[in-house]
Amino acid sequence: MAWILLIAAGVLEVVWAYYMKQSHGFTRPVPSLVTLTTMIASFALLSVSMRTLPLGTAYTIWTGIGAVGAFLVGVLVLGEGAGALRVVAAVLIVSGLALMKLSSPQ
Repeated sequence: MAWILLIAAGVLEVVWAYYMKQSHGFTRPVPSLVTLTTMIASFALLSVSMRTLPLGTAYTIWTGIGAVGAFLVGVLVLGEGAGALRVVAAVLIVSGLALMKLSSPQ
């Protein structure tokens, strides 16, 4: 169950990052509210998952999902560039996440 909550927390991190971009520096009310709400929910789910998962594993997976997810949203939704080095970096992050999961005792 902790892993499911952790993945949900990571997905919410991507959502709040996207809406923070859409808030234009917290000058637009609706995207700002979505940002703050999903931020709180993401942190809450992360904290619950940390009850059973090791700190290093949980935090690394959470930030990794957020980093790769934000990269994908940037490329697929916002039309940001996906140069070769950026793709390699994302692949390396995913590889690190897989290794972290495999090395976790849970």
